[in-house]
This record gives sequence, structure tokens and C-alpha cells, in this order.
Amino acid sequence: MDGTINTGTASMVTIYFDLDGTLTNPKPGITRSLQCALERLNIPVPSEDELTWCIGPPLHASLKKLTGSDELADRALLLYRERFSDIGLFENEAYAGIIDTLTTIAATDQRMFVATSKPAVYATRIVEHFGLKPYFERVFGSELDGTRVDKRDLLRYALDEAKVDPATAIMIGDRSHDVVGARTNGMTAIGVLYGYGSEAELRDAGAHHICAAHSELLSHCVA
Repeated sequence: MDGTINTGTASMVTIYFDLDGTLTNPKPGITRSLQCALERLNIPVPSEDELTWCIGPPLHASLKKLTGSDELADRALLLYRERFSDIGLFENEAYAGIIDTLTTIAATDQRMFVATSKPAVYATRIVEHFGLKPYFERVFGSELDGTRVDKRDLLRYALDEAKVDPATAIMIGDRSHDVVGARTNGMTAIGVLYGYGSEAELRDAGAHHICAAHSELLSHCVA
């Protein structure tokens, strides 16, 4: 397929993992922090399940859809962060089996990074808290002011910073923006189905490969 690397060869690849919906399941922390922000703005509050579509994409854009304006989205984002930075951050869990998958990949000495639209200041704390830090060279995330919140910009930055040839790089994520970001930068895009994006979403975005479980990632990441 165009733009893909042959992940079945013995050549080394560099692997970028999304965080939310790929390494960890952040649903309670994100949805409850969203509910708190909306409640404080006197905006109707959807259920946790009704807010799962907000997991993964840049948050300000999702808040604009929920509140109806940039101004309210700005206020909601500040309120969201008040709760998330102290409580919601840790209402989260590493997916069962992900440690085994990362351990197997790490044994091959391939480089691994985290690349998330979440602000790096939060993503780094999450990766450390859930014992994932030893597997990754660096955590790439956005800035609190919105810099690099677009996955295309983030991955371009992450590739440049790590001095990685995108033709030898893989991006693994659960949402369409992960796939679009990868393809825009000439990387191989692998979608996972255990997160918050559907198979149709990932295929429509142009995922080169789709995996239902962590174990299936190994056939693309381990020579």
C-alpha cells in the first residue's frame, strides 16, 4: 500500500503511540471533568457514555461543539483543567496487556515514543504514574496554549526532534486524527479497535493496518 513500510521485514522501525484510547483508558477522568465544566457553566450535561466521542480529538474543538462558541469553549477548557489536573488525570488505567506488548517490543531495541494531542504536562504525569515511562524515550504532547494540538503538527515536530525518517516510522492510535497525522507525514498508520474510534472511522481516514488487540500490533512492530 502506498506510503507504508514493510513491517514484516527485519528492518528496525520507530514507533509512536497515542496515549488516550491506545495505551490507557481515560474515560472516567475525561468525561467527569467535562461534566464538571459544563455543569459550572449551566450547560446541559450529557452522560459519561454520551461524551466518549470527546476522547482523542483536540479538546477545545469538542468543547466548542458542546458549548456552541469559542468563548464558552475557552471558559470550559479552564474549568475542565481545574478538575483534570488534580483528579481526572488519575481516573484512568493502563489497558490490560499493554505492558506485555511494550515489553516485547522493547526487547527488540526499537525506539518508542508517545505522541498525544493531550498537553505534554499532563501526558508525562500519566505515563509516569501508570509505569509506562521506562518504555519510551520521550513523551510528545501539545502545549497548554494549543500549540501542536493538531496531530499533523505534533507528529511533524516529534519526527524532527527525534531525527526519525518518517518512511521508517509507525503511528499507532485509535482515532482518525492519528491516522491523518501519520499519513500527512509519510508514516505508516495503524489503527486499534479497543479504543474509542470505530473501524469505519479508521478505514475512512486511511489506516494502513487495523488491529483489534495489542497482541496483533506485534506482527507490525516486531521483526
